[in-house]
Amino acid sequence: METVVWSKPEHERAGTPLLVMMHGYGTDESRMAKLFDGLPPDFTCVALRGPKVIGDHHGWFLLDYFLTHDFADVISSTNAVFAWIESVKARHASVSLLGFSQGMAMASTLLRLRPEQFRAVVGLSGFVLDNELLAMSESFDVRPPFFWGRDKDDLVINDAATEHTAEWLQEHTQLTARSYPGMGHSISKEELVDVGAFLRHYVLR
Repeated sequence: METVVWSKPEHERAGTPLLVMMHGYGTDESRMAKLFDGLPPDFTCVALRGPKVIGDHHGWFLLDYFLTHDFADVISSTNAVFAWIESVKARHASVSLLGFSQGMAMASTLLRLRPEQFRAVVGLSGFVLDNELLAMSESFDVRPPFFWGRDKDDLVINDAATEHTAEWLQEHTQLTARSYPGMGHSISKEELVDVGAFLRHYVLR
């Protein structure tokens, strides 16, 4: 990844659990970096910039209102993230993922392809890709811990995507699902508190 932002200087990262954070469509890593102070300080957090240029901003793959995606785009970005994680993971106690909106699609795709690599996953106001090729590649020996937070009235993620996401998460993960009325397509302070508790329980205990 060409652009990343860290929550800690390099000399403080060794041996810490790593939380890899992925932003939504049409924004950048600064959106995730703003969350650093609300997450458990035991973690080293790192916000990645999606490789796809979207106007003046970035994303992980092209997307329309119906959340239609190009699978080649998805795999290209996924492989780039895997390669970056591979370059740093030996310095950390574990690796977990956090994705907002399209970033949740990325985080869940990374989990689906290499579930053994990740301690826990957080998905916020996002979705899981409905893709037959991904479904064929899935192989979970255990159900990984997954936190899914959203506002049920979020208008950005359509009903079909939400329904598929709920079904997939319930079938494949150890799911913690929380809803935050009035939050919209966003991340609230209350939600971050719950995310912190989830990460402490499943990663730090």
